[in-house]
Amino acid sequence: MKHRSLQKKNAGKNLLTVFFGVISILYVFPVFMVLLNSFKKNTFVKTETFSWPTAESFAGLDNFIKGLTFGNYPFLKSALFSLVITLLSTALILLFTSMAAWYIARVDSLFCRIVYFACVFSMVVPFQMVMFTLSKTADTLKLNTPWTIPIIYLGFGAGLAVFMFTGFVKSIPLDIEEAAAIDGCGPLRTYFSVVLPMLRPTMISVAILEIMWVWNDYLLPYLVLDRTQYMTIPIHVQYLKGSYGVVDLGATMALILLSIIPVIVFYLTCQKHIIKGVAAGAVKG
Repeated sequence: MKHRSLQKKNAGKNLLTVFFGVISILYVFPVFMVLLNSFKKNTFVKTETFSWPTAESFAGLDNFIKGLTFGNYPFLKSALFSLVITLLSTALILLFTSMAAWYIARVDSLFCRIVYFACVFSMVVPFQMVMFTLSKTADTLKLNTPWTIPIIYLGFGAGLAVFMFTGFVKSIPLDIEEAAAIDGCGPLRTYFSVVLPMLRPTMISVAILEIMWVWNDYLLPYLVLDRTQYMTIPIHVQYLKGSYGVVDLGATMALILLSIIPVIVFYLTCQKHIIKGVAAGAVKG
C-alpha cells in the first residue's frame, strides 16, 4: 500500500511537471516569435511568420538599424525617458510605501485600517475606470512630464507595495524597535537604521515587480505625456509607421526585442529575490 501511494504521488508530480512545462512553453513562444521575426525582411514577417529565416528572407541587422534610426525621434531618447520614469517611480514607491506600511503595521488605529484597506482595494480597481479623469487631472497639475509622472505611478503602485510591506513588517519583532527607541532613536532614525535594512527581501521583490510594470507600461504614458516631446519605448514602437500608416513589422519586432531584453535579463538575475520577498511578506496579513 505504501509503495502504491508513493507511485501515485510521483505520478501526480510528473503530471504537474508536464502541465507546467507546457504552460511555460506557451508563455515563452511569443517571445521566441519576436526573436525569430526580428531577423526577417518585412514582407516575409507577414507571409512566413512561423518559419525560420532563409537566405531570401534573412534581413541581418537591417531591422535593428532601421528601428533605431526611424523618424525624427531617436529611439535612444525614448529609452532614456523610459529609464528615468522607471527609476524615479520605483524609488518613490519603495520609500513612501515602506514608510506607510511600517506606520500602518505599528499604529493600530481606525485611520490606519482605512488606509490599508483603501490600498488593498485599489489593486482591484481597473485603470480604465479612472484614466480619463486622471488624464485631465495630470494636465491640470502639470504631471505630464517624465519627471512628474512618477507621482502618478506612486499612486497606482502603492496598493501592492503597501500590502506586501505591511505583511512583512508585522513579522518583525517589536522588541528591536523598542530597543532602538531606548537607545535614543527617533522614528526616522529607527526606520532608516533598523526597519529599512530588515525590509530588504521585500524591498527587492517589490522593486522587481514595479520595474517590470513601469518599464512595459504603455497606456499611462500615452494618456499623460506630451507625445510631441516625450515618448517611452512602448509609445515609440507604436509610432513606428511609414507613409499611409504602413507598419514595418521587421523593425517593430527588432525594437520590441531590444525593449524586452533588459527586463528579461533583470528578471532572470533577480527572480530568486521575488520568491524570498513574497514568502517573507506572506508571513502575516
